[in-house]
Parts: sequence; C-alpha cells; structure tokens
Amino acid sequence: MMNTIKAVKNALICFVLLPRFLAAAVVFWLLDFLCIRKRFFLRMKEQGGDAIDPPLCISDSNRLFSFESLKAVWHGQKLDFLKAAHLRRGAPNTEVVRLEDQRHSRILDCAHGDRPLILNFGSCT
Repeated sequence: MMNTIKAVKNALICFVLLPRFLAAAVVFWLLDFLCIRKRFFLRMKEQGGDAIDPPLCISDSNRLFSFESLKAVWHGQKLDFLKAAHLRRGAPNTEVVRLEDQRHSRILDCAHGDRPLILNFGSCT
C-alpha cells in the first residue's frame, strides 16, 4: 500500500513538473542556439565577413539539447518545486538551536507580539 501511494505521489509530481520542464528546456535550447549563432558570426568576422555580433552566450554548443542538459533542467525544476520556501507564501518554521541554553525550538517561537523577527546568521569566514 505504501509503495502504491509513493508511486502515485511521484507520478503526480512528474505530471505537474512536465510543463515547467518543457518550457525551461525550450528556453535553454534557444539560449544555446544564440550561443552557437554568436560563435558562427565571430568566425565570419575572423574570415573577413561583415556580421552583427549577438550579445548573449551562456553555454557550450556541444551541450545543445543533450541528455545531460535535459537531466540538469529536470533536476533543477524538481528541486525548485519541492523546496520548503516559496515566493509570496509563509516562511517555513524550521528548527533552530538557541545559543544561550542549546535548546531546540522553532524560529517562530522567538517572535513576540507584533514585533518583527530579525534573524542574523552571521559569518563563518
């Protein structure tokens, strides 16, 4: 029964992610195409031709719509969809450790009344 629920959940996630994945893959393909076009025009300039140089280049032409690039797009879309924090939604109430007594609590347990809660994560460098 648990395996069936997990399979249905995974299938639903794939169904929801498919349009986002396809849109992102097409956008990255177009950007790769612009990169190839830029290299082509640069070669034409070097050979003495007159060409306008497009201003955009983000990836190598040998990755154009390869399986590896599609896998990376899918993985990125899946991570974005499954993350805990989302734009315009409430912040996740994650667990933290208080410095003064090493006690575990939730972030929102530190909020008092209408006062804003400010978190300072500091720097470890």
